[in-house]
Amino acid sequence: MCGIVAAVAQRNVQDILLEGLKRLEYRGYDSAGMTVFSDGVLTRHRALGKVAALAARLDAAALPGFSGVAHTRWATHGKPSEANAHPHHSSDQVAVVHNGIIENYERIKDNLQGSGYEFYSQTDTEVIAHLVAEKQAEGLSLFEATQQIVNGLGGAYALGVMCAAEPGVVVGARQGSPLVVGVGINEAFLASDPLALLPVTDRFIYLEEGDLVELREQGAIRIVDRHGNGVERAIDTFEHGDGAASKGEYRHYMLKEIFEQPKVIEAALEGRLSANSVLVESFGPDAQALFQRTRQVHIIACGTSYHAGLVARYWLERYAGVPVQVEVASEYRYRHPVVPEGTLFVSLSQSGETADTLAALRFAKTLDYIGSLAICNVPGSSLVRESDITLMTRAGPEIGVASTKAFTTQLVALMLLTLSVSKAKGQAEYPDIIAALRTLPEVCQRVLALDRQIEILSQAFAEKHHALFLGRGAHYPIALEGALKLKEISYIHAEAYPAGELKHGPLALVDSEMPVISVAPNDDLLEKLKSNLQEVRARGGQLFVFADESVGINAQEDIRVLTLPHVHEALAPLLYTLPLQLLSYHVAVLKGTDVDQPRNLAKSVTVE
Repeated sequence: MCGIVAAVAQRNVQDILLEGLKRLEYRGYDSAGMTVFSDGVLTRHRALGKVAALAARLDAAALPGFSGVAHTRWATHGKPSEANAHPHHSSDQVAVVHNGIIENYERIKDNLQGSGYEFYSQTDTEVIAHLVAEKQAEGLSLFEATQQIVNGLGGAYALGVMCAAEPGVVVGARQGSPLVVGVGINEAFLASDPLALLPVTDRFIYLEEGDLVELREQGAIRIVDRHGNGVERAIDTFEHGDGAASKGEYRHYMLKEIFEQPKVIEAALEGRLSANSVLVESFGPDAQALFQRTRQVHIIACGTSYHAGLVARYWLERYAGVPVQVEVASEYRYRHPVVPEGTLFVSLSQSGETADTLAALRFAKTLDYIGSLAICNVPGSSLVRESDITLMTRAGPEIGVASTKAFTTQLVALMLLTLSVSKAKGQAEYPDIIAALRTLPEVCQRVLALDRQIEILSQAFAEKHHALFLGRGAHYPIALEGALKLKEISYIHAEAYPAGELKHGPLALVDSEMPVISVAPNDDLLEKLKSNLQEVRARGGQLFVFADESVGINAQEDIRVLTLPHVHEALAPLLYTLPLQLLSYHVAVLKGTDVDQPRNLAKSVTVE
């Protein structure tokens, strides 16, 4: 994995493919490559590092031709190297680019080696090229060969396949990783993201799970579903341009980024789940061995990322059975931490350039950690380059200073980490959580549909100067995050406490002028939380409760309730983040503050 571009055209495709790769650089990658049917043969250039290195190869030796496939790779099987870069060939007769992970590649590889096929890489992808070549040797067309071999591939994949015997044909397949068809004028394209193809078309067919597509000369497109039946898929016009740098229809970047969360959560999951479990290799080729050795985890972060780490502590201890310590980076680096045997160092950062987090990583490298994992949104950042393994959150550019989609995609990444550690250690694989993750974008969309109700609720905060946020268990960090958002952009003083701590001090602050905001998912701590809320009511406090639709908390004169759709308990912290973001946003708008650039704050804190 990470980015696919392919083309069948009536013009030279080299520059089309290269521009597509440049537009996929945001996804993170370690190498790039391209195969074009040029001068009667499949000719390939690959380069370790940036797309610019591949471009330099093409400047020295161009690949003119009318069909080709290209790829940017993020290592999962095999170290970053030119030999492991895509496309992968079988005797220069078949070329394949692949996003995703083939879980049963070792068994397939053994069988192919037994049949005399030679392997030149450490990847799982190379087996696909040889499988297609094997089927073509039996007399099958490229489309028929690909159709037969995908049924034997386990895991997740998006494929682009071409062969020397059919130079005007590219075949694509989708299972677990997205793939779109770009519809041109007498030409057709494939890509893992429509953004890659916007210079050549704005019309796209979004392939469905199990679809197989054939692109031919003159722009001919044929699609069959997983059962082999010919199907027609709708052609959609892409109307958003390169909108990452534009607010579009939204008043502020922050609001736009809040509403992008279903889409970016889906992107964060892309290619990282099989039918019933997580794909551990998503974290890189060394992840399986590293997670097997993990007996404890230290998470280091700042600000919003620190709150994500606090949620992950509950997840990792409950679902993976490993103890976790979470620390603010600026404190960690100035003490003398004890590192128990088998401890994994995990750093979280949106930018990957946060000074304290970077310094903490560099300090950690002098200690006895078994390895370092960076969870980050910016490929090529210092944190990514200096860590042993990484997972990109794929939130896309986040312009608003107050982090929203970067936080929720960090939570997704941390849940994937939790499930991966559990799986690597031979423990539970939690298919129920996997199923819930698949539906999470849709459930988040339902919460965002409550925006108008939350806007009305925000009016009660317009003249307030203080607020108290409450949560229990994994929702205490969500209360912390809600308080941080409110203070960041509305300048209202806000604090967060575990609800059980009310009687140990915060109750002294509660009166009719102190709004108290609580999240109330349907979990094991619900009844205790209800008792804590009664303590607030008894002191004359005004309660604002975001509650699961099934918990039975009813609105009254001194308690306002907004019901949220039910979600798996493990994922509730992520879901309950969204209404708190919207509440903070609307309060800030009412107070007339600079939502996207709050005073005294910067997006990337690159100084100590």
